[in-house]
Amino acid sequence: MSPVSSTQPRTVALPVEFFTGLRLSALAASGPTAVLPVDAIRDAGYAAGAALYGHFANWLAEQGEAHPDKLSDERFPWLLEAFFHGIGWGRVELRPLSDAVMALDVSEWGEATDAAGGCLVTTGLFAGFFGRLAEAPISVLEVDGAQQGPGRSRFLLGSVDVMGYVWEAMERGIAYDRAAASA
Repeated sequence: MSPVSSTQPRTVALPVEFFTGLRLSALAASGPTAVLPVDAIRDAGYAAGAALYGHFANWLAEQGEAHPDKLSDERFPWLLEAFFHGIGWGRVELRPLSDAVMALDVSEWGEATDAAGGCLVTTGLFAGFFGRLAEAPISVLEVDGAQQGPGRSRFLLGSVDVMGYVWEAMERGIAYDRAAASA
């Protein structure tokens, strides 16, 4: 499939929970325990991702597939890619970096650009989505954003503790793939 032209209209499906999350986060940004606008956007993405997991489960049922927590490891990545592409977000490719860290590469991605700032909604969206799937908190870290080129990015997924370790290693100058391999 060829990349979408910048003049061609494009839409992505986003659960309404995103707007509720964004409103609540924006209201919290003005209180005594104010959150940063960046955090508000990620939090709204998280609310949308948790809701999107339910949409994924319904979509799987419509396709005659098993519930997400019962899918085979071989079918899950393919169905995940078909789902996100089908709702307009773009393409996803899930691959292990280590026993504790997964890489999620996106292309033709609705939020990814070559501008600074990264994919704030997507980071929260994936944390909420995969956290619901894992039935445990999942931390998501965007590691290759703008340098991947327009429409492309890479995210790392893992437990909060593991991704904390990876982040700290990266702050010390260790490449994320090396940090993930040693996590």
